[in-house]
Amino acid sequence: MTTAALSPLAASATVALGGAIGAVGRYQLGRAITHQIGAGAAFPWPTLAANVLGCLAMGVLFGWLARTGHTNETLRLLLGVGLLGGFTTFSAFGLEMLLLIERGLAGLAVTYAAVSVAAGLAALYVGLAIMRGAA
Repeated sequence: MTTAALSPLAASATVALGGAIGAVGRYQLGRAITHQIGAGAAFPWPTLAANVLGCLAMGVLFGWLARTGHTNETLRLLLGVGLLGGFTTFSAFGLEMLLLIERGLAGLAVTYAAVSVAAGLAALYVGLAIMRGAA
């Protein structure tokens, strides 16, 4: 399934719409997790959760697009670039890493980086595997 190319303005608006939805989703996820574990937790659980969930969703999305043969640019921009780009938080990840290091918590920073990368890659693999195995 192929669609006509979007104008740069329409493509930007599509990404912005998805990004706004993703950013609000990320914010609400962070609020929910912080509410559950408390605001004083040293480990940045909300960002880790958003990154892992975002990687899982990206695996599912791109697995589905590849499996079904979709080449819909609007869908890719809305969901992949916009929504998941707004939801995942690797810029916040970098800031939190730096803040942990500056607070003298280098060991926790290394643990956070390792868990984020390993869990994100594993979730992406699972998302793709789900879509590759779907009938």
